[in-house]
Amino acid sequence: VTTIANPTIESAQELMQHSNVNLLVVTGGAGVVKAAMNSGKRAICAGPGNPPVVVDETADIEQAAKKIVQGASMDNNIICVLEKEVFVVDSVADQLLAAFERHNAVVLKSHEIEQLEKIIFKETRGQRKQGVINPDYIGKNIQDILMKIGKKVEDNIRLAIAPVDVGHPLIWTEQMLPVLPVARVQNVDQAIDIAKEAEHGYRHTAVMYSKNLDNLSRMARVMNCSIFVKNGPSYAGLGHGGEGYTSFTIASPTGEGLTNPRSFTRERRCVLVDHFRII
Repeated sequence: VTTIANPTIESAQELMQHSNVNLLVVTGGAGVVKAAMNSGKRAICAGPGNPPVVVDETADIEQAAKKIVQGASMDNNIICVLEKEVFVVDSVADQLLAAFERHNAVVLKSHEIEQLEKIIFKETRGQRKQGVINPDYIGKNIQDILMKIGKKVEDNIRLAIAPVDVGHPLIWTEQMLPVLPVARVQNVDQAIDIAKEAEHGYRHTAVMYSKNLDNLSRMARVMNCSIFVKNGPSYAGLGHGGEGYTSFTIASPTGEGLTNPRSFTRERRCVLVDHFRII
């Protein structure tokens, strides 16, 4: 196993083009994925994700709040499959926000969100645009992050909830830290349509809480993701609490989807002609 202390696209390209390398397995941002796909080698690429959650008016709100916190706070939200933004139908939004606070989350006030935005973003680019997250805060505990704006929370708090409008940079940026933006929408159709936009077409992961089969079906078809979790935390799509095998390389860009051992092997055939044939 070899580790490069300060990796760059150039160092990655040098590795990819080495004569002893036959197969590339690449995770990361769009730049390194593009480099792998242009290398001339077989590439299995797991690109970025910005998984949306939709909560409609038929959902079990208490269960939704509990599972969203469990998913979004896992490993302080550093994993690409985890919940990055929530769209909730306005008629149940207040109920959801209240339920979050019963399940180890703290709901931030507007002035706290403004303060937080100044430290966790290196750069913002306006409404409905992806910003640049400050790497100093990626994967940090929420207690440490909130201390930077003078807010102290109990040790059992796993996640900060940030009520924002749908155009806020937190919605459109993969944060990789335990701050979850929540936006109100008029109805479930609007929620699904905005969720598709916010996911940026990565076709990675999406989550929905609903008891309406028509709504669940529409979300699944519109999002067209490698992982779609219904009424559970995102990590259920990795086989933890949900059906299927565990996979941590979700290769949507190159079409494999959830990878398994066969994804990384070459199928071969050994044939004997004439003798010992029974046909």
